[in-house]
Amino acid sequence: MRKAIGEITAPQGVRGEVRVQPFTDHPERFASLRQVWLGEPRNVRVIVEQARPHKGFWLLKLGGVDDRNQAETLRGVRLEVEPEDRAPLKPGEFYVDDLIGLPVVTALGRRLGRLEEVLQTGANDVWVVRGDPARGEVREVLLPALRDVVREVDLAAGRLVVAPLPGLLD
Repeated sequence: MRKAIGEITAPQGVRGEVRVQPFTDHPERFASLRQVWLGEPRNVRVIVEQARPHKGFWLLKLGGVDDRNQAETLRGVRLEVEPEDRAPLKPGEFYVDDLIGLPVVTALGRRLGRLEEVLQTGANDVWVVRGDPARGEVREVLLPALRDVVREVDLAAGRLVVAPLPGLLD
C-alpha cells in the first residue's frame, strides 16, 4: 500500500510546476525524489523532473505537466510513494501510519486499547488511545510520546508498551 508524502495545493507559475505541502518530517527527501504516484483519482506514476523548496512548501515539476492549466487539475491530489521508497529513519523513529491500530499495553501488562491517532503538538507528539471499557480497557487516554512514557515499540510483535504518568489512568 502506497504512503502519502504530500499534497498538491496549487499550481506555481505558468510552466506546470505545482506547490506541494509535505506530510513528512523529512521534507528534504523531495530533493532526491525521482518518481511519485499521483493518488486518487489518478493512480498514475509520474517522473519528478525538478524539485526545490519554496517558503515552507516544495515546488515540483512533474513529467507531462507543462502548463498552468494542467497543473491546476492536480490541485488536492496526494503524492504517494511505495513503502520501500519512504525516507530511511534513524533508530528509535517510526512512521505514524505503522503505529496506528497497534494495541497499547502498560509495562505491567494492562491492555489500554489501540492507538487511534497521533496529535503533533509541537513540543511532543500525543498518542490518542481508545479502548473498550467493557473489556477493562480505557475509554480514551492521551499519552505524551516521551521516552519516560513510551517504553517499547515492537512492530514485529505488533504492540506498544507504555508506562503512563502517575494519575493518568485514574
